[in-house]
Amino acid sequence: MNLCTRLLAIAGLLAGASQAQAFVQETHKRIAIDAVNYMRAHPDTTNYARLAAAAAAAGYTVEQMAQVIGQGSYDVDEFMDTYICGAVTGDCQTAPVWGLGASIVKYTSWWHFQNHTRGSDAHGNDKGGYNYDQLRVWGTLDDMAASWLVGDYLDDGKSGMKGWFGDNSKYNTYGVTEANYRQGSSSSKSQYDDFEEMPFQPIDNLGQYWYTKFQQSPTFQTLGFVLHTTDLLQPHHTWTTIDLNHSGWESWINDYYYSAGLNEHALVTAALGTFAPLPAGSTDIRPLLTQGGAFSYANGGSVLYTTDHAERVRVARLMVPHAIAMAVRVLDHAANRF
Repeated sequence: MNLCTRLLAIAGLLAGASQAQAFVQETHKRIAIDAVNYMRAHPDTTNYARLAAAAAAAGYTVEQMAQVIGQGSYDVDEFMDTYICGAVTGDCQTAPVWGLGASIVKYTSWWHFQNHTRGSDAHGNDKGGYNYDQLRVWGTLDDMAASWLVGDYLDDGKSGMKGWFGDNSKYNTYGVTEANYRQGSSSSKSQYDDFEEMPFQPIDNLGQYWYTKFQQSPTFQTLGFVLHTTDLLQPHHTWTTIDLNHSGWESWINDYYYSAGLNEHALVTAALGTFAPLPAGSTDIRPLLTQGGAFSYANGGSVLYTTDHAERVRVARLMVPHAIAMAVRVLDHAANRF
């Protein structure tokens, strides 16, 4: 199969699998805003008063603050922080040529998983991220992505790894993004020299990086970046696959978010019992985030294998309220920093 034919075949397969790497961006925004709305409706059981005071001090209404947080959670999928380079050309890009409007929109999405089908990863994290070579469940899209990107490497800056015909480094992803998301684990460049074996850092490390930034300089936008970790309540991100009804499930969630009552406060109240409040003196939120991942792994796996509407409603009325509840726990803790 020549290059053009292969490209068209992959594009055809992936077309319609829109943004299969995360809750769709609008859902992320809704979850973050609904966490603020829940706190406002339940000031006696949340740290709403302090959060509202921080908004007022910054010159925001509560509604404006919620929009800023929600937009931050939305924006993480737009980050231009991850370049992968061709094994032959050495050319480095932020997305595959077949990614526009297809399942893999940007390479940054590969940092948005926490694999609960296995234990620790090559970096020493208790739960790893996406690693094609270590998947326990996968589908055609996982295979096609690995086949297309076979031998491609993570951009590690000038004079780093190279393709056969040179090095067109555009961003030191290994030295910046991977280092940011390393969060106490260990890495080597050689771990990122072949896409099909890359042990991407898990999403809880992404969340911890941004929460540390928030602690250093509190902003509502940075809090929004942290709340992108609600991907942990998307079962595909803890079973770890870009396939198996991934994009269809996420689009369904967005379509039925309100009509199926996925953000009902009674469900969020019940879900809060899953997440113990973060200790006031701690700044490591990863244990809380991993609880969210464990819940989606234990309770959401059916949506990988069925598109039955009733089953999707059942699972969604567990996952989305737990995502909102996890966000509430993060916001409760963060409010003490303002």
